[in-house]
Amino acid sequence: MDGHKIKTKSKFKVRRQKQKLFRANDPLLSVLMWGVNFTIHELENVNIPVMLLPEHFKAYVKIRINNQNFNKEVMPSHFKVKEYCPLVFRAFREYWKVHDSSFRDSLTEPPIPLNESAKSNINYYQSCDRRFILKSISKEDVEQIHNILPEYHRYIVESQGDTLLPHYYAMYRLTVDDKENYILVMRNIFSSRLKIHFKYDVKGSTVDRSASDKEKLNPCPTLKDNDFLENKCTIDLGLDQKRAFMKRLERDVQFLVDQHKMDYSLLIEREKRASVTDMNTSDLSGNDSSDGSESPTQMGDDNSFDEPFRMRSSELSTRRELYSLGIIDILTNYGMKKKSAHVAKTKLSGSDADGISTVRPEIYARRFLDFIDKHCI
Repeated sequence: MDGHKIKTKSKFKVRRQKQKLFRANDPLLSVLMWGVNFTIHELENVNIPVMLLPEHFKAYVKIRINNQNFNKEVMPSHFKVKEYCPLVFRAFREYWKVHDSSFRDSLTEPPIPLNESAKSNINYYQSCDRRFILKSISKEDVEQIHNILPEYHRYIVESQGDTLLPHYYAMYRLTVDDKENYILVMRNIFSSRLKIHFKYDVKGSTVDRSASDKEKLNPCPTLKDNDFLENKCTIDLGLDQKRAFMKRLERDVQFLVDQHKMDYSLLIEREKRASVTDMNTSDLSGNDSSDGSESPTQMGDDNSFDEPFRMRSSELSTRRELYSLGIIDILTNYGMKKKSAHVAKTKLSGSDADGISTVRPEIYARRFLDFIDKHCI
């Protein structure tokens, strides 16, 4: 073997690490998916503190990307992502058993646009699995959320998450093409498994509270108070469920009064129970009706994600219905602007002034509760 050289040649292919593509028709949504993936990854090695401190409610994570080349066909080369109060919102997600990995998986696929608002400057999306709603909000809304966030957190802890208020999960600022966009992520009140048949947005007021003819042409229109009355609708829960529901609602509304909020709504979705045969339904507390299993706030996975806002019609009712009920749009503060609007609308409405929506928080709350109580049987 002396004098002979043995050559060995190994052929192997270098494999590059796979990177997730964030493809969406709208560059803003691509940036959102990228931002969710980035911020969740940043939090992976950060422990939730035993107690949230005042500085946590002012904190943020911010990153600026310049001249990025990866995925340049579907993402802008310059953008900025800012997540507000990441530890606070992560605490909310953990509290409601929404794990970071599940949250990331839901929001790193292209969201589905929704045409839910008549206001052209407000866009709604739902996550690909329909579990989350993404709402574009104003800079003023961001300020209002910051203002109520410490008290909102305290209330969620004290009520053990048993609330009809919106479940907030994250808030972002996305800067694309030098334009700032604010996105609020919250739980979808409606079921992610069922098709919506009827839905109403009710405030307990009657002035300008009818769905437009254009809205009624939609396959599933959002109807309002006057439509609710004209259709002679009721929420048929039965005595015990109604008592528990109203107690819950009154507690939530008192929180909103304490925060000087008004102009919120109860979102109501109705579904015929006959169309969901063999599907487990929840009672008011979120407990499974068939085997008494744990409520969603106690379970360790996301399987019962829809349940906190779900309840069924009374067993004594001739109508077999499921309801999804939740309070929405809780950020309107009764400040000088709304006080001026109250004066103007009172003059315009004349004898119908009692039906306008712009009134003091205490009056708004009582009228809102009276309307729901009257039509909940």
